[in-house]
Amino acid sequence: MGDIVNLRRARKRRDRERESAAAAENRVVFGTPKAERRRIEAEREAGDRRLDGHKLEPDGRD
Repeated sequence: MGDIVNLRRARKRRDRERESAAAAENRVVFGTPKAERRRIEAEREAGDRRLDGHKLEPDGRD
């Protein structure tokens, strides 16, 4: 026979886990200093420009 599960406790545990995951995600997004976010964005843009510069086909603009 299966174990008896208190649905209220299971629901609260599930909600706490979801809130914990959301808090961890927010710490990553909002916990980085502005200078760090700008550096990461600048590196991403430089990589995009470098990649676009190595394209063999024109992008359609003449």
